[in-house]
Amino acid sequence: MSTETTQGPVERARVQRRTVLVLMAAQVVGGIGMGAMLAVGALIALDLSGSDTWSGMATTMITLGAAVFALPLAATAARRGRRPGLALGWSLGALGGVVVIGATAWELFPLFLAGMVLVGAGTATNLQARHAAADLATERTRGRDLSIVVWATTVGAVVGPNLIGPTGGLAGVLGLTELLGPVLLTTAGFLGGAALIAVLLRPDPLRMATADRTANGVKAPAVTMADGLRAIGRSPSALLAVVGIVAGHTVMVAVMTMTPVHMTHHGAALTVVGLTISLHIAGMYALSPVVGWLSDRFGRVPVVLAGQVVLLVAAAVSGTAGHDETRVTIGLVLLGLGWSGSLVAGSALLAESLSAEVRPRAQGFSDLVMNLGGAGAGALSGVVLSVAGFGGLNLFAALFTLPVFVLAIRARAADRG
Repeated sequence: MSTETTQGPVERARVQRRTVLVLMAAQVVGGIGMGAMLAVGALIALDLSGSDTWSGMATTMITLGAAVFALPLAATAARRGRRPGLALGWSLGALGGVVVIGATAWELFPLFLAGMVLVGAGTATNLQARHAAADLATERTRGRDLSIVVWATTVGAVVGPNLIGPTGGLAGVLGLTELLGPVLLTTAGFLGGAALIAVLLRPDPLRMATADRTANGVKAPAVTMADGLRAIGRSPSALLAVVGIVAGHTVMVAVMTMTPVHMTHHGAALTVVGLTISLHIAGMYALSPVVGWLSDRFGRVPVVLAGQVVLLVAAAVSGTAGHDETRVTIGLVLLGLGWSGSLVAGSALLAESLSAEVRPRAQGFSDLVMNLGGAGAGALSGVVLSVAGFGGLNLFAALFTLPVFVLAIRARAADRG
């Protein structure tokens, strides 16, 4: 029998503590790079394209890239473990940074967009790191461990955009345009995340989680994406988890994307708009450990549903705020909290609803649909805003929570049956 199996819970608890610390470190380093890129991507796109319309393509390409790479990175994890999958994702993100630097220097806008798609691999990796935190976690601590890794993203979201000035000076020394300073930071941050994972994420948590199946020489069957989809379809709780995650992200992106436009149309100062978005991001990440503790204490499904309720309250507050900047800000903070509840508790519910062998494929599908939902919501939000106003946009976004409540009733009925 393998050492991993004979040592049992004590050894797994030790490895899990180390895993969470390594994932946190990688999230901080890689997250700083992502935060820096998000701060200047649209500005670089504006310089290269000369169009306000095309400037929005920077964020769109990152979102699409996260969707494109979700399944390949999950497939790598399923075949070889979390360490190769996460290290590959961060490395592809770093390659994207290099492409963006070259495209900007050569003034090639299509190449810039291709680079931003690769940068999206960093976003996909940032999301998949939370799944690695759940591989060896117990039911008692799964929400907490997963949420701590999500929380680590807060550092990058806050620190990255504030390094535009210092890194701009470094770019100037290297003969590059000032806006490429943060991109240099992005590239270095992603490389740092890849190095931390490749060197320190040992033993691999996913391979250790599946060790029992192979401890006696029994080879685990190959798992395909179709197997992952079937597993989600067979499990009411897994399906609820996926729909809850996707709904939370779709509602959040739909409202958040157009909030700055709504506020500026009503005369809000850019400083107020920036503060509102910063507080929204804090709502998304800063309290995630509390959300994780709540999901461990009261259960995953109640917290997923509570997240949806908070999203509905956020839509009601923001949608009826009109010119009231304070109410819009409160609505955006609530929007972030609702997203956090949906993501953290939903991810924990998905992890514990499926076997370790099929889990990476299902998680990759969840992240794919989550990012596609966000991309679709972002694309439609401007149209809905122009037709129905900010109140109509919030109502439109709120409708995406309805399937979650329907599936929760179904999952409860299945449990009783």
